[in-house]
Amino acid sequence: MSKKPVVIYGVTGYTGRLVAEYLREHRVPFVAAGRDARRIKEVLDRVPGIENADYEIAEVEHTVEALTKLMQGAKVMCNMVGPFMKYGDEAVEACLNAGAHYTDTNGEQNWMMHAEAKWGQKFADKNLLLAPGIAQMYTTGEIAANLCLETPGLDTLDILVLWKGFPTYASTQTIFSILTANFYYLEGNQYVQWSPTAKSEVVVPGQHETAMALPWGGTAHPVWFKNDPRVANVKAQGGVFARAVMEGVVQIAAVVEEQIKPLPKDQAEKKLSEMAASLQAGMPPRENPRENTSVDSVHASGPLGRAHCVIHGVCNYKQTGLLQAYAAYHLLQAPPKRYGFASGCQAFGHRELLGVLQSFGLVSRPELTVNAASARIG
Repeated sequence: MSKKPVVIYGVTGYTGRLVAEYLREHRVPFVAAGRDARRIKEVLDRVPGIENADYEIAEVEHTVEALTKLMQGAKVMCNMVGPFMKYGDEAVEACLNAGAHYTDTNGEQNWMMHAEAKWGQKFADKNLLLAPGIAQMYTTGEIAANLCLETPGLDTLDILVLWKGFPTYASTQTIFSILTANFYYLEGNQYVQWSPTAKSEVVVPGQHETAMALPWGGTAHPVWFKNDPRVANVKAQGGVFARAVMEGVVQIAAVVEEQIKPLPKDQAEKKLSEMAASLQAGMPPRENPRENTSVDSVHASGPLGRAHCVIHGVCNYKQTGLLQAYAAYHLLQAPPKRYGFASGCQAFGHRELLGVLQSFGLVSRPELTVNAASARIG
């Protein structure tokens, strides 16, 4: 049973320790949980200022029973243990059993769709929040999309997310895990499957050079906006600025399609995990805001109008850590705007989340350009 209100599950990873850091800055007590208490202590001992945090360490098995026991008495789980399609259900069920809110940092569209279908109504029935995917790669772009949608009459979203840096071990494992899944965009409020080898040349706001972008597993945005009456069409693409990395991902996707998808599931998962580990087996250096930048760009359109929003940011993993910590901080004091399955913006408000990111110096003021008939009314 937890004696603290927030549980970080999977705290030893790159993002987990950032969540701990930002919970400390919000003065929120937490439990640092995972499979190896000794490893957790080693990791937390290296978190800046951790001696000022109110926390305890919990070693826990990855079972519904053990996680339910851990969550008794807690109010929020911030889950970092992925790939989530493989490990997420146990954590979600434990939160439901214990009456706790659930958030995670997943990058898996298939997990988002699965979580909504299997757990969304059950969480809503208990006035609990199920908010997978609160992370820079999704939430900051969602903020930009909602700023565009403040202009009425726009029903189509074209979303681009790019960042400088290299994925962590966990992110790399996730990227490879979604290569065997189908992924979708939204057209006429219906899911339409992307080609497994889809790619695009995209115009990057603020520079002359173009970049390569991929559907990146479909992203969370089509799922979040599917039942939004303002929106009918959503395409989202993303990736890293380094073209060589993106070209490598395209090549790997082709190999997966031809050689790994036909394998039995357990063999395919093993092959993908090995491939991911060969690319990123260690912990990347702490982000440098002069080097690790992000761009979230959203074009919104409708029959008679256009809007374009760009948010420049730094340190995408820090953005994720802060968003997770703020979600927990908020839930300890006030109910979300929506129960059940919800995005970060649906649960906490897009302008509120923008203000949080700006207050910590992680994103710039959004650049919003509107050209719409409705903008001239009044």
